[in-house]
Amino acid sequence: MSGKPKILLLGQIDHATEQWQSLSSLGELITPQSTNRADFIKECESGKLDGVVAAYRTFPSVSITGLFDEELCKVLPKSWRYVASCGAGYDQIDAEACAKRDPPLLVSNVPTAPDDATADTAVFLLLGALRNFNTSMAALRRGQWRGNPPPALGHDPQGKVLGVLGMGGIGRNMKKKCDAFGMTTIYHNRRQLDPELAGGAEYVSFDELLKRSDVLSLNLPLNPKTRHIISTDQFKLMKPTAIIVNTARGAVIDEAALVDALDKGLIAGAGLDVFEEEPKIHPGLVANDKVILLPHMGTWTKETQTKIEEWTINNIRSALEKGELMSPIPEHKELK
Repeated sequence: MSGKPKILLLGQIDHATEQWQSLSSLGELITPQSTNRADFIKECESGKLDGVVAAYRTFPSVSITGLFDEELCKVLPKSWRYVASCGAGYDQIDAEACAKRDPPLLVSNVPTAPDDATADTAVFLLLGALRNFNTSMAALRRGQWRGNPPPALGHDPQGKVLGVLGMGGIGRNMKKKCDAFGMTTIYHNRRQLDPELAGGAEYVSFDELLKRSDVLSLNLPLNPKTRHIISTDQFKLMKPTAIIVNTARGAVIDEAALVDALDKGLIAGAGLDVFEEEPKIHPGLVANDKVILLPHMGTWTKETQTKIEEWTINNIRSALEKGELMSPIPEHKELK
């Protein structure tokens, strides 16, 4: 048996394969035998994963492990100290449960590499929903040109107010791109940004953000406090001409409430890349031509996928060489 630490791959690496193989100088690269949570727990309890120090995990690998929650943390080998999560979002990981484990299971994410591609996707959805393109795109494929009758006229982005809920890297990136369209940006965060970081965007209260936005873009992480942060009461505060764009996580919106708001005319449209129960989509969204839908493709580019994979691998390299992750999640920055 090798004396090297073990590095576990949860999921698949599609682009940065050479970089992954280069980690073999630091540890033994292994994969689990399990294909579901029950078997993965048994594999941990059997001792087969003893010696694992770090793991690379993808979003789809939740099908193997389930959530990284208190139950899972209890059965992981004590040697396991680091989880490098491949992507910006880490809602499949209970940061508190990982921190409370003895020793703590330290988690990293990829905070900036997805920014451009995700903001580009949000702008695509913004323009498509504002301009009311979706109805005619569907009609064209049915051989009905723009549709019969044609859709209502869309709206130009120039002069409109972009409201960003969650002004992190993606939100700030989107703001810069929307500046080119002549849009004005307002935002709401838990804390106001330094003026230099805000880049001219105006900080407002949550209710004011809802009332003033012509386009409301959701760019915040999913956690217990943000789940269904947009629901019926929030839609009632929005302009009936407003649209909502979500490239964050599906469950920050109450999908049933969104369907109801669209049906009642509380808002005018939506552009969605993420859904509450992916790949399942609320039938009321599928049936509504006012909604532009993408199947979670926010970072679906070769360049961005490669950058994200390389960043995740570098987190593991940093953990094994320096004893610390390159980009720990905010909840774990003070942990060792």
